[in-house]
Amino acid sequence: MNLATSITIALFVADLLIRVGLSARVIMRRRPVGVSLAWLTIILIFPFGGALIYLAIGETRLGTRRARRAERIHAPYLEWLNHLETRKHIDWSQLGQECEPLARLTEATVGIPALPGNALELIDNAEDVFRAIIADIDAAKRTCHLVLYIWGNGGTADEVAEALIRAAARGVICRILLDDVGSMDFLRSEMADRMRRAGIQLRAALPVGLVRALFVRFDLRMHRKIVVIDGELAYAGSLNMVDPRYFKRGSGVGQWIDAMVRVRGPAVEGLAITFLEDWELETAEGVEQLRETGDVRALEEQGSAAVQVVPSGPVTESHTIQQVLLMAIYAARRELILTSPYFVPDELLLTALVSAARRGVDVTLIVPARVDSHLVRLATQAHKIDLLAAGVTIALFEHGLLHTKSITVDGEFSLFGSLNLDPRSLWLNFEITLSVYDRPFTRRLRQLQQRYLAQSQRMDLETWRRRPKVEQLVVNAARLLAPLL
Repeated sequence: MNLATSITIALFVADLLIRVGLSARVIMRRRPVGVSLAWLTIILIFPFGGALIYLAIGETRLGTRRARRAERIHAPYLEWLNHLETRKHIDWSQLGQECEPLARLTEATVGIPALPGNALELIDNAEDVFRAIIADIDAAKRTCHLVLYIWGNGGTADEVAEALIRAAARGVICRILLDDVGSMDFLRSEMADRMRRAGIQLRAALPVGLVRALFVRFDLRMHRKIVVIDGELAYAGSLNMVDPRYFKRGSGVGQWIDAMVRVRGPAVEGLAITFLEDWELETAEGVEQLRETGDVRALEEQGSAAVQVVPSGPVTESHTIQQVLLMAIYAARRELILTSPYFVPDELLLTALVSAARRGVDVTLIVPARVDSHLVRLATQAHKIDLLAAGVTIALFEHGLLHTKSITVDGEFSLFGSLNLDPRSLWLNFEITLSVYDRPFTRRLRQLQQRYLAQSQRMDLETWRRRPKVEQLVVNAARLLAPLL
């Protein structure tokens, strides 16, 4: 046997063992069937390459040290959350009958109760959000805590940075946590250096690098958007710290459209503690130290809304946010309106939406007409056809990249935050969602959704069916990759 033959046989045997071994690993991890089949297809079709792709992005790997630290610190924070002094009785009889079961499910899986007495202000454009945040930072006396996916240079975002520099000069403790990928340019910018020199504690979340990529999955991202001022008021939603006039101007999707909610009342505590756990995961500053300087306090009631803070991500119960989302959809009896920039549903989410439409619920999905990912656009198209056939109204927002993530159910309750309707948000990213059990806020959010709907073009099923067969084939092929996007 010559050398070439020996090498060929060795490569064949190695490839076979790798395929069999990784296939067994995929099967034993008991992930959703669609995800498992997609990975098995890639591993079995592509020699060696499929294995490399799976090892790079096929599993949730925070890194050994980070995973151990996350497990170690999560228990004290759960205990902290469970002993919120402001936990008070909610009169569920005054709310929709679906609200209490959803709140109980969420508390059982996340550990955070729904808290009454919150005042909520829905702010539906970036300029007003930035102006409100700047005013609150300028009034801060003790702490300014921010966790964001993207911070971009230029425009009003620079004014927020200047406000933080002024706050630090007054002795306010400023802690800022930015995703290392989403905010890569900013973290290495002159503005970031100025902020550090001013005494602002600016850290990268989930840092990436060539060496780290061998041990840590690089696409696990910090996607939360939370601002907490003095432990007394907070912002949450989908807006990154970027001026829409400057952000991704060359992407061809138009100006990004976003919204945030300003929260005062007991729910701020859940957002504040969520930030501190994220900060501890990256800095190891110490739970006791953060208890002293983290500015978490029992807050008086400020309004009438019951709000439940729902953090999700790789270190929490893996099915938590999916369960909350599915229960909210199945709870709908009359109307369900959803907005999301990225819509790549898994089988369970697709089934829930289809079944809602078929049992007579008026289901409306509002998504941008253009997104900044060609593959996501193709995968989304295939799922839209299934929904149209079931009677779901799909509206394509024409006036920019609609980035607001929201769900309203029967006008009774709503979900609002950073969660996209795609596998990445459900399984990989650190996200934040507010479950709001309050008719007035849900009514205001629904009014915003209706404004988006008025600026949208409804999809037509027959128009799609008349498209060329080649285009339909490409779209349906992209659908097979949907579980991996």
